[in-house]
Parts: sequence; structure tokens; C-alpha cells
Amino acid sequence: MSKRREVKERLATLDEICGIMKTMKNLALLEIRKLEMFLDTQRRVTTSIEMTAQDFLYFYPQIQAYSDSQQLLIIIGSERGFCGDYNDSLVAFLNSQELQRETLLIAVGRKLESKLFENLRIAAFIESHSVAEEVPITLLRLIDVLNRLQQAASAKIGRISVLYYDDESERIRLRQLLPLSLPETKLTYSHPPLLNLEPTQFLTKLTDQYLYVLLHEVFYSSFMRENRKRLTHMDSAIQHLEKDTAKLRMRANRLRQEEIINEIEIIMLSTEVLS
Repeated sequence: MSKRREVKERLATLDEICGIMKTMKNLALLEIRKLEMFLDTQRRVTTSIEMTAQDFLYFYPQIQAYSDSQQLLIIIGSERGFCGDYNDSLVAFLNSQELQRETLLIAVGRKLESKLFENLRIAAFIESHSVAEEVPITLLRLIDVLNRLQQAASAKIGRISVLYYDDESERIRLRQLLPLSLPETKLTYSHPPLLNLEPTQFLTKLTDQYLYVLLHEVFYSSFMRENRKRLTHMDSAIQHLEKDTAKLRMRANRLRQEEIINEIEIIMLSTEVLS
């Protein structure tokens, strides 16, 4: 096989790979556009529930009591690759934290699972989502795992935190989900909120609603950052491929010129021999 043919086959392969990467880039852009709408709405809902919780806990701070509760940390990674150091950064951040020995870990995402497979603290691995519409399915899997762990745990799981990439701050964030935080500043309300339920019952329902809404926001934010990382990774890879393709095209042209020159020389030698 001639060198020029080898170069042409290599060019065809690079063009095919470049086309695939451009498709992946466009899919990441599509997910980002969808998530922008989801996140804006979800953050408003979360803020509204947090304000309600702050108002309630300001007047009923004694209701929350989690002194002997089991601690749980949810780590949200990616289901797919091509997102740079996304999962490696999460693992590095996790290793830098001083967690209590009894803390249980739940890893979300197959790519993260492959990096935490030997971690003895992992209580469960959960398959994650590939598109924004699959986030509710991931949440159902997580809730099912939480229920099973709660039944098997020797103590009540009352302290739940999440480790994820926050899109708004563009940083890895360790965020407490439960218990609900007590107000840090004095509120201006002079009277407690009017409740139609017993305070304990109200807190239970509010906590369930808050956890469900906040996990939606966290998953959407994490998935947004994942797709932004993937977009950056794809841009860099496409630029690298385009440079390699340009070099190969120049090489193919030089090889073709050499072949033409050789053909001309052969024709001229043949003419001299015949004459």
C-alpha cells in the first residue's frame, strides 16, 4: 500500500471521528439549553421552601434532634465520559475531606463508580442519567437505595450531605441536605406561622418536600456542569483533530506531488528510450 493511500485512510478516519465529536458537542449544547430552563425554576422553588423552613425553625428550633443519627454522603459523578477531569476532581476532593468513620457513601454515575470501586465506605452505586429527562429516574433509584439503607442501618439516617459540581459557583460543593439549617439571623416575624398540622408532622412533610426539590436542583446543577465540561473537552479535541487533519492533508498533497513528478520522469525516460 502506497504512503499516500495510508494517509488518505487516516484522513478518512479522522474526519469520521471529528464528525462524531461534533455531534457529541451539539448534544451537550442541547442539554445545556434545556437545563438552563429547569435550573432557573428549580432554584426558585428551593429558595421558597428554604424561606418557609427558616420561618418555621426560628419558632420551633427544638423539634430537630439528630445527635445519634447515621451520616450519609451522596457523591454525584457522571454516567458518561468525555468530560475532562470531572470525576477525578470529585474523588480528589472526597479524599481531602475528614469524614467520620461511620459515614456511609453513595456514588452516582458509572464513571465515578469505576474510580471508587475499592472504597470500603461505599454503601451503594447508582446508575445515573445521560439526558435531563432521566433525572427523575435517577432520583427514584436514589430514594429506593435510601429507603433500603434506612431499614438496614442500626441508627436513623438523619444527616445527609451531597458532594457535587455546582454550576453556579463553578466549583465542587459539599452541601448539607438534612437536617434543615437553623436561621443564622433573627427574623422580623413577631408571631409563629399559623399551622394546620402539628409542628412535628409539618416538619416531616416539609423535610420530605425539601429533600426531593433540593435533590432535583443538585442533580440539574451537577449535570449542567458535566455538560459544560464535556463541551470544553469536545472543543479542545476537535481543534486538535482539525490541526492533525490539516497536517495530514498537506502531507497527502506533498506525496501526490512526488507521485506526479515520478510519473513525469518515467514518461520522459520512456520517450528518450523510444527515440
